Amino acid sequence: MRFIGNKELIVNEIKELLKSKGLLNTERELFDDNTKSKLKFFDAFCGTGAVSNSIKDYFDLVVNDLITWSVIYTRGRVTSSACDFKKLGFDPFEYLNANKKKLKGFFYKNYSPGGSERMYFNPDNAGRIDYFRKTIEQWKKSELITQNEYSYLLASLIESISFVSNTAGVYGAFLKHWDPRSQKPIIFQRVDSKNSNCNNVEYFNRKIEDIIEEVECDILYLDPPYTQNQYGNQYHLLETLVLDDNPSISPITGSRPTTPMRSDWSKDFKSHILFDRLIAKTKAKYIIFSYSKDGFMSNFFIEASLKRYGKSETYKCKKITYNKYKNFKSRGKKDHFEHLFFIEKKQNERVNYVSPLNYIGSKAKMISEIEEYLPENISIFFDIFGGGFNVGINSKAKKIVYNDLNYLVKDLVESFQKNDTYQYLLYLRRIIKKYNLVAKDSESYIKARDYYNSLPRDKRDPRLLYSVILYGFNQQIRFNGNHNFNNPVGMRWFNDKVLEKVISFSRVIKEKEICFYSADYQEILEDLPMDSFVYLDPPYRLTTGAYNDGKRGFKGWGIEAEKRLFKFLDSLNNKSIRFMLSYVMEHKGLTNQELESWINENEYNLINVRQIPGIQRKEVLIINYDQNGSTTLCNKEQVSEAV
Repeated sequence: MRFIGNKELIVNEIKELLKSKGLLNTERELFDDNTKSKLKFFDAFCGTGAVSNSIKDYFDLVVNDLITWSVIYTRGRVTSSACDFKKLGFDPFEYLNANKKKLKGFFYKNYSPGGSERMYFNPDNAGRIDYFRKTIEQWKKSELITQNEYSYLLASLIESISFVSNTAGVYGAFLKHWDPRSQKPIIFQRVDSKNSNCNNVEYFNRKIEDIIEEVECDILYLDPPYTQNQYGNQYHLLETLVLDDNPSISPITGSRPTTPMRSDWSKDFKSHILFDRLIAKTKAKYIIFSYSKDGFMSNFFIEASLKRYGKSETYKCKKITYNKYKNFKSRGKKDHFEHLFFIEKKQNERVNYVSPLNYIGSKAKMISEIEEYLPENISIFFDIFGGGFNVGINSKAKKIVYNDLNYLVKDLVESFQKNDTYQYLLYLRRIIKKYNLVAKDSESYIKARDYYNSLPRDKRDPRLLYSVILYGFNQQIRFNGNHNFNNPVGMRWFNDKVLEKVISFSRVIKEKEICFYSADYQEILEDLPMDSFVYLDPPYRLTTGAYNDGKRGFKGWGIEAEKRLFKFLDSLNNKSIRFMLSYVMEHKGLTNQELESWINENEYNLINVRQIPGIQRKEVLIINYDQNGSTTLCNKEQVSEAV
């Protein structure tokens, strides 16, 4: 049958990809009884079952679709070879085609001129469809056919009506004049299916985002809608045919209520949000993704998202060109093509998230190294100089405390937790459109920046500030002494890589238990539980940044501030509270002698961080516990690592 996004033309490409990755004819061990079984392939948007039917003899299957008829159709195809109709006692295809019986049922009355003005089918064919449908249902209720046989017959009925429907290929509307094919008598014919036995199959009929975390599988295959076309609208008639529920219908097209079938994948931004969630939450080890060049999501976004959760070295993207059905509107356009993506997932604990804020001194590129030296069993993680929140957001602690003295930065970070991600993105789009914000356009940028600065402090929406930041110089965060944003225009913009960071960061910050503060660190760190952990990334005295140099309406950072911090950390150590300090030992030929002396005097452990390309400063980590992750704290009798 004709189906939007049908994968019949690229199933061989999918099989070749699986073969090249060594995933065909492979088995996994079942540890409970030392036996083996086939890998489990999750066809999450099964559609017409083209992929499931093609690979059914290689894998155990999990089949899902939001639309009921798609699941039934796919089930009929993948189980067809096992349908022998022994209990029925005769060939149902021969039986149904051997008579001319008709019924004036729902299809006759509502989808043909026999009982309405709608021209989906001619009256004779509509009457035959009603007869076929009622007969199949009677066999099912009389237990003369199995569930697989029932699905096979319904799939065949769907296939059969596609040859006589008076439509342009979908069922969203009928043609105003009779197409020659619609005048042919309907023949009940077998649905196309690969003639081989299938393995174990599980079936779901739900939104994929609602079941992604519960489905056990080895390979996840995603083929979601990629445009605003709603499949429920385009194929409402097939849903009614399968459900056989005589629904109330619209007066013009005869469509059943389609709200239960509406998919957020057919909405810009929502598709991005759902994609991030699926890749993050699936239990699959391998992910295959089909997507059209005409879709909402760009290759840049898809690649960034897959590499966030997958092993970069396993990433693959292949362009597949093929001819598709063309009407008078699309005739003359270039060939259609899709991209086929593949990646092997990382272990969940190795996934790191990056703040969408380009904060000076960001630890985004150091997260993995910092995590190497974090102890286990942290109940509360304190990110005291939180900044862009790159470190705290990646903590595995049950509770996380974010603090930054700059309340504007705190509000920015917290805005990703407080606001619905979809609404946040729509807000950004509205502001960008309102001020016509584009890279390097100083006039539009200054208008937006001036509007933000003109608002009273309690009326300044952090989302508005973020919209402006995106088009500022290097997307940096900088204020003057009056707390007005004063970064000049830049060459960056709200691109898809930033979009991916916003979406993944926003999801995680909502999922974790995080408290936000804007206060002096000593106020936050009073009476801490013993299993707390304090991470500190203060301004560096040798490299004081403009965002916190004491001239921007916030406290600066000099020798006295540094001494105060060292004294406070000593007090934490005396209370057996573990801490990690990110700091700079050397920069442009200068050495922080005070830092070196403080480490030596207290015998804290010094870790020289791997040099980040393009960064001149020599960053270090100072911890007051063993580097192997044990909770033994440093003291005068310990032998610390040489500075």
